[in-house]
Amino acid sequence: MSAAAVPQPRAENEPSASVPRGRRTSLAVALLAGALGAALVLLATSRTWAEGTAMVAQGTLPQRANGDDITGLPGALAVVGLAALVAVFAVRRAGRVVVSGLLALTGAGIIVASALGASDKAALEEKASKATGLSDSAIHDVAYTPWPWVALAGGVLLLLAGVLALGYGRHWPAMSGRYERSGTEGRTRGRRGARTAPDPDRPEELWKALDRGEDPTARQGA
Repeated sequence: MSAAAVPQPRAENEPSASVPRGRRTSLAVALLAGALGAALVLLATSRTWAEGTAMVAQGTLPQRANGDDITGLPGALAVVGLAALVAVFAVRRAGRVVVSGLLALTGAGIIVASALGASDKAALEEKASKATGLSDSAIHDVAYTPWPWVALAGGVLLLLAGVLALGYGRHWPAMSGRYERSGTEGRTRGRRGARTAPDPDRPEELWKALDRGEDPTARQGA
């Protein structure tokens, strides 16, 4: 036999072995990215995004606005995205595609809202108006913190999780599958057991049990 005719099973099996590995990797990355992204957004929106000073009769009055003061959208979308990340494993087929798309949309919405809020001073002006009692109180020396961009990064991670779910989610396991299989198997075994147990009051069933090679007297004694 020539060397060219010798099969090489390792080279043939490598592509098929890499498919489950890729699915597991996509699942792990999506879970990590989604959970971390939602945590970053919720953390960032609770921190100060903008600072400034309002002019009053006695001098200046410092003002601060956190992410929720400027825009409540990123925090709300982070909660929705986290729920969608969990729901991906509770649904199948078309439902999984819809939930995965929702997860990706929450990430995109957070990115847009965070970028717009990174230079917004309307919340500072509103706080200054309440502090001074003037409806058109101006805010000066406005400074912005990096927290809006942290929220934006969290949105990117949620978007990545959604894209991975759309691309690979159909291969991921579902949480309810094992319980449904075990319940179905239990019901099937129960029906089989009920069907094979002969009724001692019906002689024809005893004869059928004997034809199957079963001992009906042993069943009655059990």
